[in-house]
Amino acid sequence: MQDLDRMIEEALNDEDRALFERTAREPGYFDQLGGLFGGTAGWVNAMMVAAQTAIFIVGVWTAWRFFQAEDVLTALHWGLPSAVLLLMSLMIKLALWPALQANRVIRELKRIELQIARSRG
Repeated sequence: MQDLDRMIEEALNDEDRALFERTAREPGYFDQLGGLFGGTAGWVNAMMVAAQTAIFIVGVWTAWRFFQAEDVLTALHWGLPSAVLLLMSLMIKLALWPALQANRVIRELKRIELQIARSRG
């Protein structure tokens, strides 16, 4: 793989080399998260994060009430909603991970397209 990268770098001119260096490095986790809020589906992801945060806060509040309960019926009254809300919060958060993976795949495909374009030229 290193030989392939070296050959690609030798074939590129200065402008293409700068573009290749920008796309070759893997962005950090927080940079990838920031990429979720751009594009056409950015507002949907932002709404999902807002809903997930609200559901998580309410879930923690009901869990607090669960642990403060003194009898079984009150514990059930607060414990079941707490469990459901915290699981909903987790599921919404997990729904964003496939978007991260899709962005990674698209970035790698663009890198391959650049490599093919340079090898033809």
